[in-house]
Amino acid sequence: MVVVRSKICGITRIEDALVAAEAGADAIGLVFYDKSPRAVDVRQARAILAALPPFVTSVGLFVNASRCFIGEVLDAVPLDVLQFHGDETPEQCEGHGRPWFKALRVRPGDDLHAEARRFAGARAILLDAYVPGVPGGTGERFDWSLIPADLPMPLILAGGLTPDNVTEAIASVRPYGVDVSGGVEAAKGIKDAAKVAAFIRRVRGVGDRM
Repeated sequence: MVVVRSKICGITRIEDALVAAEAGADAIGLVFYDKSPRAVDVRQARAILAALPPFVTSVGLFVNASRCFIGEVLDAVPLDVLQFHGDETPEQCEGHGRPWFKALRVRPGDDLHAEARRFAGARAILLDAYVPGVPGGTGERFDWSLIPADLPMPLILAGGLTPDNVTEAIASVRPYGVDVSGGVEAAKGIKDAAKVAAFIRRVRGVGDRM
């Protein structure tokens, strides 16, 4: 049996964090990027994490944020992991006192092996759809055949995942984990409990068969 991890990103409410945890999510994502419809502030994030049960990892998502801003968030919010979703260099991702992973938006011709080597300090690489001018959360799926099978670090698959296609995605890509936001929402920033539960149930089901 292969365990495929699941992350429910774009959490904005305590009740949605608890829904994700109860359904069995391994991690939740909090977006610290004010241009996102799923953005949270420090006050919201603290309240969500205070309500979160143990053994659920909290991930803070940043997009081209200054080191000062990230430090201010970390001083106030006990995040476990950082996710960098912009054009950050490896040097900008390092030195925050937290493990981190780097999101890459995939286009034909990208050398994902070279990018993985470039971000060798990351705990994982997250692959998302490329949409010009939008750093993430687009709900767009990309061509999974562009992903090499032998990346030298754990792979987290994102981009247009839903309860309806996550089984196919895992069977095709065999990622370490999957990351979903819009695919389990009733509205932007508001999760649908039934979709969250279905997504995680299917992630676990396909992992059991691998």
